[in-house]
Amino acid sequence: MDGGFLNYRKNNKFNPYKFYKHCYTEKLDLNVRERKEGLSKLDFGDSYLMIEDNGVLSTSEKNRSQNPMVIRIEVDYFEETVKELEQRKVKVEVHTFNWGIIGVIIDPEGNRIEKKY
Repeated sequence: MDGGFLNYRKNNKFNPYKFYKHCYTEKLDLNVRERKEGLSKLDFGDSYLMIEDNGVLSTSEKNRSQNPMVIRIEVDYFEETVKELEQRKVKVEVHTFNWGIIGVIIDPEGNRIEKKY
């Protein structure tokens, strides 16, 4: 499962630059705030998302013991957001709960990202 993302290996090693550029800037529409050796910062509301270059690539979603963190982004227009992501070839799995609706995305490292309405 790659969620519609590309393979981010270079010489059998994880290539973080290709990963964040394709996954977070092109697919999830986050702008690069800063890039320097070893890390990248992407605009994330009034803050930033920092991606360090020492991540471990996974072919499936990491379980909670491997990564207990979820990036959850609240959206006002859920259906439109899901359609836009799917047009960008991002796999979105929608779940409905009594407290809201989430669209689950798994990034190329196996990290869980959720869009919530």
